[in-house]
Amino acid sequence: MMRHDRSLHLRARQYIYEILESHAESTRVGVSVNRVIIFFITLSIGVTVVESVPRFREGYEPLFHALEFVCLVFFSIEYYVRIWIAAEHVPYRETSALRAGWAYMISPQGIVDCLAVMPLWVAMLGFDDLRVLIILRVLRVLKFARYSSGMRSLLEVLESERRALLACLVILGCATLVSATAMHIVEGHAQPDKFGTIPDAMWWAIVTLTTIGYGDVVPVTGVGRMIASVTIVGGLVMIALPVGIVANAFSDVIHRRDFIVNWSMVARVPLFSHLTAGDIAHIMQLLQARQIDRGDVIFRRGDPATAMYFIAEGDVEIELGPEEKGRRIRLGTGHFFGEIAVLKRAERSATVKAVSRVRLLVLDAADLRALISREPGIARKIDQIVEGRTGRNLNLEIADLEGQDEVSSEKDVTLEKTA
Repeated sequence: MMRHDRSLHLRARQYIYEILESHAESTRVGVSVNRVIIFFITLSIGVTVVESVPRFREGYEPLFHALEFVCLVFFSIEYYVRIWIAAEHVPYRETSALRAGWAYMISPQGIVDCLAVMPLWVAMLGFDDLRVLIILRVLRVLKFARYSSGMRSLLEVLESERRALLACLVILGCATLVSATAMHIVEGHAQPDKFGTIPDAMWWAIVTLTTIGYGDVVPVTGVGRMIASVTIVGGLVMIALPVGIVANAFSDVIHRRDFIVNWSMVARVPLFSHLTAGDIAHIMQLLQARQIDRGDVIFRRGDPATAMYFIAEGDVEIELGPEEKGRRIRLGTGHFFGEIAVLKRAERSATVKAVSRVRLLVLDAADLRALISREPGIARKIDQIVEGRTGRNLNLEIADLEGQDEVSSEKDVTLEKTA
């Protein structure tokens, strides 16, 4: 009986995990649950904003309190459930449920979820400072990051470009100090109340370099105005640097992939099912993701073979050439295609279309060859699946990959010597 209860508990936990995490955007139940959560986030923030208006607060205070209580109860249940299902995340499946729950609680998403229910705990402890509660309630807007691909992409950009942005911040600090010092020397005697000290002058330098220019502090001497002109031009450069870095990186992320390759997505591909956690983490760095709408052509017969494709979600149809009498093959989630032309270094021999909305994991040709060299088991699995699908055996081509690369390298060396 206890074993049956435990099995039921694990199945329930896995089912809830799939709804909230792994299949949250691919199943009807998952999408519905996400919409309910987004509704409560929006409702909570809306109540907080409207309640700050005195005439609304006085007239509808009981209603606001009731809605806030409902939202707190909902977020508290969600927070507990996410701690409970943390053990189903692939990186934590080998650890205890307690450690997995703790890992989630100290993660960025766990901290945001904790802040969402913090007003209830603060009120229960007797701290009813309205300003503190308002701040904690407004912080629930951070929960949107889990459901907004745009916000996730922006956070990823800030993380990846943190060194460049930090360098811009250091440059801004140095420019502020230099401008403030110069204005203190030039304008200190003329306006001692505004430029009498370097810290006083730094206020002017900050608002000028950031192009805000409040106008409450302005130079009156000729040299001071010349320094101010240089500072204003430098401020435009200071603002353009980080904006350009973030904009370019964000645009690159949006155009290169429409969704994020995550651990569970790679682990679900049968070809990678036998790999260790370290190997899957390595493959995640190689894969790019694409989202294809229904009816769109992924590639056409005769196109150069530049990548291999894995189907993370959806169905595709492969239309073979005349030599195969125009035969059509339909592939679904977990299958792959485009590998034969890549391994043979040939043009595409078929046209592939999306039957439904498809999410693909794209592996570049060079990365595929490097992956096969590192993990020969993948080569054997590819050979077995291709032989079962087309009746063709790729043992020769896979075995000759390294030989082809060596021949290419020898040709390059010969060309260099000739040059």
